[in-house]
Amino acid sequence: MKRKRKRKSERADRDNPVWKKESFARARKARDVLPELFSATTSASLLKPRGRPKTGHARTSISLRLPPETLARWKATGPGWQTRMADTLTKAV
Repeated sequence: MKRKRKRKSERADRDNPVWKKESFARARKARDVLPELFSATTSASLLKPRGRPKTGHARTSISLRLPPETLARWKATGPGWQTRMADTLTKAV
């Protein structure tokens, strides 16, 4: 049976040193450092927020069971069918 080798935790890793309080105190924010390392356009694209854009009227995700024919007809209307369906439901209420 093979024994797992224990890693020596005290051994320094030059590529990934342990952060100490002094390291955190010297650290700078990415928005301050990236423009020095890359062009303005590259740094702007790296700093761009990820995910869906925030809106004032966010929608809620639900699960809805529909007959296959009904769903097929909505999808056949082309891109934006979900928005059109939501608008129709809003008008019906």
